[in-house]
Amino acid sequence: MRCPQCRSARVWKDGARQIADRKVQRYLCRDCAFRFSESTQANVKVNVASQLLEVSKPGEDDVDSLVLKPNPSVEGLSDESSLPLSEDVGPHGSSSNSSIIESDINFQPHSSTRQVCVPERGMINLAEVETAVQGKAAGAKLEPSEAEAKILEHAWWMKKQGYKDTTIRSRVRTLKQLVRLRADLQDPESVKAVIACMETSENTKWQISLMYALFASTNHITWTQPSYAFTRKIPFIPLESEIDALIAGSGKKTATILQLIKETGMRVGEARRLIWTDLDLENNTIRVNSPEKGSNPRIFKISSKLIAMLNALPKTSDKLFQTSESSLRVNFMRQRRTIAEKLQNPRLIQITFHTLRHWKATMEYHRTRDILYVKQLLGHKSIENTMRYTQLINFESEEYNSAVAKTLDEARKLVEAGFEYVTDMDGCKLFRKRK
Repeated sequence: MRCPQCRSARVWKDGARQIADRKVQRYLCRDCAFRFSESTQANVKVNVASQLLEVSKPGEDDVDSLVLKPNPSVEGLSDESSLPLSEDVGPHGSSSNSSIIESDINFQPHSSTRQVCVPERGMINLAEVETAVQGKAAGAKLEPSEAEAKILEHAWWMKKQGYKDTTIRSRVRTLKQLVRLRADLQDPESVKAVIACMETSENTKWQISLMYALFASTNHITWTQPSYAFTRKIPFIPLESEIDALIAGSGKKTATILQLIKETGMRVGEARRLIWTDLDLENNTIRVNSPEKGSNPRIFKISSKLIAMLNALPKTSDKLFQTSESSLRVNFMRQRRTIAEKLQNPRLIQITFHTLRHWKATMEYHRTRDILYVKQLLGHKSIENTMRYTQLINFESEEYNSAVAKTLDEARKLVEAGFEYVTDMDGCKLFRKRK
């Protein structure tokens, strides 16, 4: 039994309800506190908004991380689609070591009589939605097996062209989602109609259009890009105290990765690829030899606190973090939600692994005012990408401690203590340091 909202298996029995001549068992999800009954699993109500694709904003650091995120408003899934939108819909009993292409492409037939919950309109028949959405569009002409073959062919082409596995997965899921929404991938007008009817942001529609454009080009389909406008948003930058609170409340492995990203600004994928030989205990450094998104290799100075946290991890393999990225993210989101509720700070829910990368870039630029240094720190090859990561936010006080140096040795000690030189006066040197 799984929660139909968050798909967690951590559910409790919450009493039975008498309905007509039978009893229905009620359940309570321990993760999201969602209450549901056995009959919920059999319902065929799927919120149209939940089938919309939430895609990361593009950029050098986001191209390979485009992931479909399920909408939390899903009330239940029918037997024909028993997994959430973010999971692979593979055949039952398939081996865990199947290739990503095989596990990500597996279609189930969809009933034309399925009921869809449309906000502010109540329950209507899916056929009515198709008519209203697509107008004169012919609907899904391709059978699932045909669509599967086309998507499989496209995924294999991307693999041969050197696309990252994460990119292939996200593109496959997007195309599968369009098919589920009754789009004919061979008919660009049908695809445009389905995208236009999605209740999602312009940014998401723009990104989906770009994904389909690649599919169209490889299948010799004439595709005119719709005029969706992409608006770049300012990333959320948390306070350092909020990051520290999140690290302190997380488990050992999650806390170590959060501390690592906080100190270095590396991507979570780069952190997962680290091996023990990348850690230099003598010089307190760590190397990124397998950078993502075509970035440059980097080497970072790390604190003794982080080294202690890394040494506390189990050394069962060559990798520092022996876990999948999906498992890592799920565990982090569960712990983050618990900590946010415990501290009554909803801002913590907005913190992601990538948020810490933005925070590191912002704080380093605020400290050095050197954009080229921040560019090298993040591993970017283009300074335009670095500018998107750097926000001009002043987290520090404008009050200073002052000090006077009369000799060279005194000045040297003040500099080593973090003081910065201001001016000379009466044969002495004035220094200052933020409180």
